[in-house]
Amino acid sequence: MYVREKTARGHTYLYLVESEREGGGVRQRIIRALGRKDALLASGELQRLAASLVRHCDRAIILSDMQAGRIACTRIGGPLLFGRLWERLGIAEVLGQLLTDRGFEFAVERAVFASVLHRLFVSGSDRSCEKWMADYQIAGIDELQLHHFYRAMAWLGEEIAPAGAGALAPRCIKDLIEESLFERRRDLFSDLSLVFMDTTSLSFYGAGGESLGSYGHSKDHRADLKQMILAVVIDGEGRPICTEMLPGNTLMPLCCCRSLTVCASAFTSAGYASSPTAA
Repeated sequence: MYVREKTARGHTYLYLVESEREGGGVRQRIIRALGRKDALLASGELQRLAASLVRHCDRAIILSDMQAGRIACTRIGGPLLFGRLWERLGIAEVLGQLLTDRGFEFAVERAVFASVLHRLFVSGSDRSCEKWMADYQIAGIDELQLHHFYRAMAWLGEEIAPAGAGALAPRCIKDLIEESLFERRRDLFSDLSLVFMDTTSLSFYGAGGESLGSYGHSKDHRADLKQMILAVVIDGEGRPICTEMLPGNTLMPLCCCRSLTVCASAFTSAGYASSPTAA
């Protein structure tokens, strides 16, 4: 059964009908005339009828409760999967070690994890992340607010040493994290004699980015916006080693040279491997 509309003499009428087969065809049989649609809506009778029917349908009850905000759907798959990878790679432990002597009053590691998860799923700003995480069950984020994400990202980019020879940016906390993660999985056979590098451009709106934001060839076809170049270096087994941010007008060959310089100085100076060759 279903409700059918029929217009006559300038008014729309609602009918409760059902389809039945007669011979070789199907015809509609009117069970009851419900009345004029505008009158039913004005009196609220249509809403009351629909609410009465919904009480006998479990799925409709759940959907109506979700729309009314009485219940919410919380996603758990992504946080569980990537949370396990996060722990297995030792990222939480590395961040904890670097945060030991810091006086942050919020869970910085949880803020970084939520930001990473957000960028893996939908990508967006920290402001977008604060709203997005409400639909996900992520342990330890209940007290996080927008300014916590801003402070966590600022900590990742916090300078720890001036820019070295050939480097376009000073060393920061992000570099310590990458080096610590590489050290955790380094063994006797670790080899960086051959690495692979890829680049992409990241355009952005608004002010800021004076040191890196420049106009250049945009891979996302936004030549009207300033951009930065993100270079990623991975080893022969496809595991990421380090990342480097470069000015948006940097040529690709120069990106390769700069990134390899950083990789060689940070990961081979301690005797990890010979200077890398890019592919």
